[in-house]
Amino acid sequence: MKVGCIGLGDIAEKAYLPVLGTRPGLELHLHTRTPATLARVADGLHLPEAQRHTDLAALLGQDLDAAFVHAPTTAHPGIVEQLLTAGVPTYVDKPLAYELADSARLVRLAEERNVGLAVGFNRRYAPGYVQCADHPRELILMQKNRVGLPEDPRTTILDDFIHVVDTLRFLAPGPVDDVTVRARVVDGLLHHVVLQLAGDGFTALGVMNRLSGSAEEILEVSGQDTKRQVVNLAEIVDHKGQPTVRRRGDWVPVARQRGIEQAVYAFLDAVRAGKVLSARDALATHELCERVVTAVRQPSPAAP
Repeated sequence: MKVGCIGLGDIAEKAYLPVLGTRPGLELHLHTRTPATLARVADGLHLPEAQRHTDLAALLGQDLDAAFVHAPTTAHPGIVEQLLTAGVPTYVDKPLAYELADSARLVRLAEERNVGLAVGFNRRYAPGYVQCADHPRELILMQKNRVGLPEDPRTTILDDFIHVVDTLRFLAPGPVDDVTVRARVVDGLLHHVVLQLAGDGFTALGVMNRLSGSAEEILEVSGQDTKRQVVNLAEIVDHKGQPTVRRRGDWVPVARQRGIEQAVYAFLDAVRAGKVLSARDALATHELCERVVTAVRQPSPAAP
């Protein structure tokens, strides 16, 4: 099975290549426009010259069975369009694109070409979060905070807060019929954002503070006098009377704990089985993110 990896930045090198590089039966082809990076990463994986590419056309000429895209988000639309047009099932690190129109266009193209398209929402596969899907969920609260990182609202929401948005959608126990957004923007930079989703019998809150005291990710689901808490994707605390703590095993890889390994395997297994994956549900997450961006950018009403 020939698999291409396009973009060799931090997320590819630390999270995806350790999985792809050890998967039996894969012929891994790497692509980046930076020769020094290509040589360093490919040497580490002991890949021959024939599996190293600085030209995308040359990579596409390898008759790939699948591809992973980890290039900068601004490059996603052009790269993914070429892959889908060539009939290559494609896995894209989130988001598909910064602009909703580009994301929608790529999803339509995949459907028109009947080519699989998947978006890397790895938290849907993270063991702690999967266990939360089996827990009572009258109230869902997710925080994903950063230290000293106020940034442009669109890039912050599409690059980072999108994980919160998608996780709330994944865990919502029913249709969402109410969406509320509150945010603080100072000098064009997003300081914090709060998203509330509500439906019949549940409320889901997503919070991101870019000026927090620590970088952290905490998920809580509760209902029927019980609560499950997941801290930094590694520690699960069940509250029902006395809390019970379960921590990531010493030998459990980080990629597995964060759901990346499972997401990669699910995509490759689908390709191998001839199943065409749809990114239509992922597009719904992008659409909700666009609503958040629009709400954040609306000027606050003037004080009376």
